[in-house]
Amino acid sequence: MSADTSLFPLVEIRQLTKAYVRGKQVLEVLHGINLDIPEGDFVALMGPSGSGKTTLLNLIGGIDSPTGGLLKIDGQRIDDLPGDELAAWRANTVGFIFQSYNLMPVLSAQKNVELPLLLTDMSAGERRDRARIALQLVGILDRAGHKPNELSGGQQQRVAIARALVSDPRILICDEPTGDLDRKTADEVLTLLQQLNREFGKTIVMVTHDPKAAEYARRTVHLDKGTLVTEAAH
Repeated sequence: MSADTSLFPLVEIRQLTKAYVRGKQVLEVLHGINLDIPEGDFVALMGPSGSGKTTLLNLIGGIDSPTGGLLKIDGQRIDDLPGDELAAWRANTVGFIFQSYNLMPVLSAQKNVELPLLLTDMSAGERRDRARIALQLVGILDRAGHKPNELSGGQQQRVAIARALVSDPRILICDEPTGDLDRKTADEVLTLLQQLNREFGKTIVMVTHDPKAAEYARRTVHLDKGTLVTEAAH
């Protein structure tokens, strides 16, 4: 099930299951999910609380591992990778954007954006240049020297998006990225995500409870009780 079957499925999911063991109880959160996400897609995952949408997002991002089924990213079974290789894959392939911005309060916007690059062999000058390019891309280069408490919520989320972009990932994973923002600021952030998708080809998977936010995506996938129930193109 893809938005355009002529496109190579960057994310391929077949009969995916996820269960957690709590004492003697086994709680299956995802049941036999089948989903293709072509490169350059922008997918909104929606569903009631407990539907499994954040679990699915975490599996795609390599934060968690499935119990059963198949999960391939760019043809690779990421669930088969050992821990150190998975961490390297995640650092090179996925950018994460969360509802809470998770910025370091003692660091400037630029230093926050540089953080993912500390794991690379880039020089300090290269890290600085990459961070400034990312900040310019999200329209906040003029705040590069400001700390998070000197920025508005929308500005902090733009810094978080720049941090997610700085390593040039294939996929952006967004978990309620506008949940803490007012409508006007949320629309600005969503417009930026849409621009990153349409103009720069970034593949975006976004969990949201907000139907207005989902309209910015190319399509919406609805989950309920761990099952994919509907899928609609916009």
